[in-house]
Amino acid sequence: MKVLVLSSLAYSLTNFRGNLLREMRANGHDVVAVAPDYDEDVFRELSDSGIDFRVIPMQRARTDPFADLRLLLSYIWLMLRERPQLVLAYTQKPIIYGGLATRVVGVPRFYALMSGLGHVFSPGSKASSTVKNIAKRLYRMAVRRARAIFVFNADDRKDMIDLGIVDQRQRVIQVPGSGVDLSKFSALPLPEGGAHFLMIARLLRNKGIPEFLEAAQTVAKDHPDCRFSILGHLDDQNPEGITKADCERFSRQYPVRFIPGTSDVRPYLESASVFVLPSYYREGLPRTILEAMAAGRAVITTDQPGCRDPIENGLNGIIVQPRDAQALSDAMLRLARDKQLVKSMGRRSRKLVEDVYSDALVNRQLLDEMDLITVGPAERKAPKSASKIPDLPTETANDHAVKSRVAS
Repeated sequence: MKVLVLSSLAYSLTNFRGNLLREMRANGHDVVAVAPDYDEDVFRELSDSGIDFRVIPMQRARTDPFADLRLLLSYIWLMLRERPQLVLAYTQKPIIYGGLATRVVGVPRFYALMSGLGHVFSPGSKASSTVKNIAKRLYRMAVRRARAIFVFNADDRKDMIDLGIVDQRQRVIQVPGSGVDLSKFSALPLPEGGAHFLMIARLLRNKGIPEFLEAAQTVAKDHPDCRFSILGHLDDQNPEGITKADCERFSRQYPVRFIPGTSDVRPYLESASVFVLPSYYREGLPRTILEAMAAGRAVITTDQPGCRDPIENGLNGIIVQPRDAQALSDAMLRLARDKQLVKSMGRRSRKLVEDVYSDALVNRQLLDEMDLITVGPAERKAPKSASKIPDLPTETANDHAVKSRVAS
């Protein structure tokens, strides 16, 4: 069977879905992965696994009807060319425009993986009511004929029904996030010295960066030996994004170090004592929380859909109210004063990941629900060689890479 997987970021194909795509190949399926950006490392890793890569340009977080129409037409063109029997899409625009394209082309099987409803539906979103209503209608049209909609947290199904995106008859299946590769993320000993509070997230205001900055300043007054870091990629396409200049200014104003985004967060988790994500973004189930738990770290996060799901409050972490810098600083102070509590919470985090959030468990559930399991472990086929050059609809891979370098 040919499977088309639609994403909104190339990096996510290998970092979040790599093992899922490889399991599809191991079960004998032809897999084509699609992203709006060309990433040489992603292309190489996918190619080595026998997975083809296509680039379809997209404006990920901005509202531009003409750009979105081009995206829909590009997906239709791609599906007419590839003739997939199954399409799996995740994140907002690939689900909406990929779902609509499957209806136009007549793809037999479409699945939506809702890793969150997106920034349009986040608390405090600046999107107008008109934009929200259009997004709801497009979502509803896109997933109307989906075989199943996978969600990451217990709130999403109710919210989608309340918003009119799905009805009671549609199959909405909760899975425990993207899962974590336990062979890659192992339990790590805690660092010596004062507590190190680490936040990993895209650099968006609604991920809770202002609250983290304020809380760090409060905690540092009583515990000058504590350290505070924010690791993340800039996202200048998102209206909530902060700029490089903002990071430099915040570093001067607050006792917080900004670390550029990386493809390997493990060394930073190793240096951290506590993971913090004070998000009020409309999350699915943050992969960063699961990775921190796999590393054996206590977690402080907010009482938000997705964020709170993997947390046993008081056992493996602390849940605070969103947009409450005082509550956040109180939680951080509690853990700064009690290293034994940090250690016991970290042990509980690791156990929860092993029991519930392993990507082997999650991927098996997804493949089973999509009826893609065709062989047992001993019968899995070696991947064939993927195409040497990703097929870009409007420009060559080299042109795309040159433009990216010029833009940066």
